[in-house]
Amino acid sequence: MFTKILIANRGEIACRVAATARRLAIQTVAVYSDADAGAKHVAACDEAIHIGGSAPKDSYLRWEKIIAAAKATGAQAIHPGYGFLSENEEFAQACAKAGLVFIGPPASAIQAMGLKAESKQLMEKAGVPLVPGYHGSDQDPALLQREADAIGYPVLIKASAGGGGKGMRAVDKAEDFAAALASCKREAINSFGDDAVLVEKYVLRPRHIEIQVFGDTHGNYVYLFERDCSVQRRHQKVLEEAPAPGMTPELRARMGQAAVEAARAVKYVGAGTVEFIVEQPGGYAHPEQMKFYFMEMNTRLQVEHPVTEAITGQDLVEWQLRVASGEPLPLQQDQLRIHGHAIEARICAENPDNNFLPATGTLHVYGLPMCTTFERADDAVRVDSGVRQGDSISPFYDSMVAKLIVHGATREQALARMDTALAQTHIVGLTTNVQFLRHVTTSASFAQAQLDTALIPRESAVLFKQEKVGLQMATAAMVAQTLVSEHDQATKADAGGWIDPWAQRDGWRSHGASHREFMLEFHGEPHTAVFTRLHGGGLQLTVDGNTETLHYTALSGGALDVRYGDLRSTLHLYKNGEVAHVFTGHGATQIVAIDALAHAGETHAEVGRLTAPMPGKVVSFAVKAGDVVKKGQALAVMEAMKMEHTIAAPADGTVAELLFAPGDQVTEGAELLKLTTVAAS
Repeated sequence: MFTKILIANRGEIACRVAATARRLAIQTVAVYSDADAGAKHVAACDEAIHIGGSAPKDSYLRWEKIIAAAKATGAQAIHPGYGFLSENEEFAQACAKAGLVFIGPPASAIQAMGLKAESKQLMEKAGVPLVPGYHGSDQDPALLQREADAIGYPVLIKASAGGGGKGMRAVDKAEDFAAALASCKREAINSFGDDAVLVEKYVLRPRHIEIQVFGDTHGNYVYLFERDCSVQRRHQKVLEEAPAPGMTPELRARMGQAAVEAARAVKYVGAGTVEFIVEQPGGYAHPEQMKFYFMEMNTRLQVEHPVTEAITGQDLVEWQLRVASGEPLPLQQDQLRIHGHAIEARICAENPDNNFLPATGTLHVYGLPMCTTFERADDAVRVDSGVRQGDSISPFYDSMVAKLIVHGATREQALARMDTALAQTHIVGLTTNVQFLRHVTTSASFAQAQLDTALIPRESAVLFKQEKVGLQMATAAMVAQTLVSEHDQATKADAGGWIDPWAQRDGWRSHGASHREFMLEFHGEPHTAVFTRLHGGGLQLTVDGNTETLHYTALSGGALDVRYGDLRSTLHLYKNGEVAHVFTGHGATQIVAIDALAHAGETHAEVGRLTAPMPGKVVSFAVKAGDVVKKGQALAVMEAMKMEHTIAAPADGTVAELLFAPGDQVTEGAELLKLTTVAAS
């Protein structure tokens, strides 16, 4: 076994590897960029080496610096994590040349499976079923269009060197193919340095089921069962679970054996995932009719590996370290068993209600459920996270903040635990998908295991723009928290023993009632609330003309019990400037208490300004100065957090001026172009 390894990655996977290594008495070395100087993974390791600038191309993708850091610190091996260089055969070869163990498959296996087109040709020779499509090397756009037309729409364009949903587009009509192909190739070259694509038939009602495989240097291979990763947005996974609902023992065995044969064909070593697209010709009620087709092999550990750990009780990172050090696989196929059910939710900094636009910001509040972190594989609730409260989520890396994993005896128990754990996850400082995840896991389709990759659009009516708390309770919570905070401040001021009656803020009057007005904003709409303290001591709250009695009690841990008329909720509220973030057992929301003095003299933003919704790079402009545009027309494309985002015209108008050039880096809120709108003319 190794005595020291270097982790060539960042975030939660670096923390995850460091935790397992510590348990095995292996020292670890972290590498970090400028943006990650104070990151959690740096503190989690025994040593740390700075390797460059914040952008991945200046740090985490500079394999020569990583190898130099390993040699300088005496590390014997390098763990690549996932993403960045984890599937780069040149890096694996460079490690071997430098006398370092690459904790992963041999470079030849990475090369064989790294390109989707070539890997599909390899699988075709091995007799593994494939989805009809074009996997050739000729990348002439006209040829690709003809192949797509011949396959029949809808088709799926996928970057050959891709993964994680990058460089992937579904095309429903022939006339949309050219634009989708150009966008796909552009994203592929930016993400992987290779714009080659393949075109496949888009399987209707498909499920995404993958098999975890492991091989060692002694010729042993096993599969650690399957994961269902069908719930996706933008072809990126949102929720994963194991085992796959509805999976029959016969189909599991066939898929598992096919995955093992795929690994054996390339002499695979270490952890890998063979991904299949699964057709459901008989519908959700007939899983026994499912048919599977090889999609790709990921030659690394996957983000969703914890659900496999949960149902098998095995630490897959420990398996990686043992196999890489030359040991045989810890268990053989007949020793592996499935125990219970596990679900993983990816908590991301993004706005689901705005097309999942990535978000940046500081984690002012980062409250997690009662759980363990990286300790036992089969704990009921586990969080894998690479950030801490106070850390910033930057535009340089992936938008994932944490992974929440739950395990139960049954799928129903796991679902209940997931909803409770998500309700206990309180994040303030940036927009996340936590509430969206709650909506998905409680939706009819997910709860009843009616799974396919179209679940999110199919359930969109109950997933997006859901308000579970409401104006009345949000206002009551905000007022109650204000009163509790003011009481606490007064108590501290009176700690000297003498109480100054004129310094109190309790609203006491010798006769009559005291009134206090709040100017509010809820989902962009103005509202007014009036808090009244009656002469007899009672409290009343009027929200937009509706008057009810208000009761509240401060509880331990910062919680509040709030009753407003017939409404009652135990909740937490956090203030971030003027915004109050309210978290309840059945949902979360935000309400703004406007400070009128702070906003004196402000005016509405001028019409016709189009600003960057996030920090990032300007990829292209689709217009030039003087062009007449229609509402909804694409004006510009930005890239941030490895994804492209289109900026559209908010109204009909004329482009007055472009303020940046393609390739320019811009900050959030930067004005990209000026548009003279019809309304403003």
